[in-house]
Amino acid sequence: MVTTSTSNASAATQADPTIKVVDLFSGAGGFSAGFRAYEPAGPGSSPFESVAAVEFDEAAAATYAENFGSAHVANIDISNWDASSYAGCVDVIMGGPPCQGFSALNRDNLAKKPPKADDPRNLLWREYMRAVTTIKPKIFVLENVDRFFRSQEFADLRASTKDGGDLENYTLSHKILNAADYGVPQARRRAIVIATRKDLGAALEHPAPTHARDVSAVQPTLDGSTIENGSIQPWLAVGDAVFSLTQETTSRINLPERTDKPLGVVLPGPYKTTELHIGRNPTPLSLARYRAISSGGNRHDLRGQFATVLGKRTYLSTESWDKHNSGSGDVMGRMHKDRPSVTIRTEFYKPEKGRYLHPVADRPITHYEAALIQGFPADFKWFGSKVQIARQIGNAVPVGLGRALAQAIHERLRS
Repeated sequence: MVTTSTSNASAATQADPTIKVVDLFSGAGGFSAGFRAYEPAGPGSSPFESVAAVEFDEAAAATYAENFGSAHVANIDISNWDASSYAGCVDVIMGGPPCQGFSALNRDNLAKKPPKADDPRNLLWREYMRAVTTIKPKIFVLENVDRFFRSQEFADLRASTKDGGDLENYTLSHKILNAADYGVPQARRRAIVIATRKDLGAALEHPAPTHARDVSAVQPTLDGSTIENGSIQPWLAVGDAVFSLTQETTSRINLPERTDKPLGVVLPGPYKTTELHIGRNPTPLSLARYRAISSGGNRHDLRGQFATVLGKRTYLSTESWDKHNSGSGDVMGRMHKDRPSVTIRTEFYKPEKGRYLHPVADRPITHYEAALIQGFPADFKWFGSKVQIARQIGNAVPVGLGRALAQAIHERLRS
């Protein structure tokens, strides 16, 4: 069943929106939030209007509907979505097909093998392309993990732009972008494909970085203006950008009791981003481990360490951790407050999954902090359980990266 949003409670005030956008595999709307955040003439001046979104997950679809009231939100499998009603009247299509089949976390990729060709999740990008060939936007943007560029699917995409191909009227540019290079306090590398319809001229290039890890290493322009004018800024430290805004401790474990049904399905919510400052109820052993991990440290700090847990002398490390000197050094790691965070994934609230301990406090980061790292505004509204909202946050395109792409697209279409 196709469900359409009717809520306008959180829709941004826009001044004469002229660039119509469709968001596929939209999730909670990180991409759309980035496009809305681009306001060339001040607050409320975003030139982009979200007219449609497709998202299979009901909680994520509800979140999108609550925040982008101008869009018709289809909470269905994309293979059942009829794109024909938008043919010829949409300027931009954007989206990130599910990336698990390409992900470095996928077991088949750990030996640096190409992604599995028969993984059905990899074929969802073809549904994206079906929408493109039906709607024929001026520009489309496809986002995925960096290993996408090594896949057969990407090779097929490039081949489809040759004479006689389904996308012969488009020119592609592709590049791996790091969100930290665009003012996001998170080092998150993503494969970004930008396709430009040939009647618009040359292919749209990716936006130039606004930030750098080492500003002194950035090559200046011929007249030296890059350095002299300070147009390239240092990467944002997560401590200043996020943790300076949040409390050291949390007092709430669960989300408030509240429900609504923006798409006809009753779900927990809506919750503002600021209401997501929720903690876990860690075991005494977990708390002892958190306390033993130093600033910027990780699981290696636990080797040889004992603590009294429930009146018993307890070894803090594990046999598995002690045996593995290689592999991820981020497990049970504290974030470095003076640099961007690691990539925020869907289980950021579990320190055993990565470097997700607070830089100072003996706790994992909260949903609120993860949402801020991703760039979501404080008044963004969320639907779902704690796990569902965490998945929405971790799967989102960082808002700052979306904003940079929106600016580049706007400048091309305006010209």
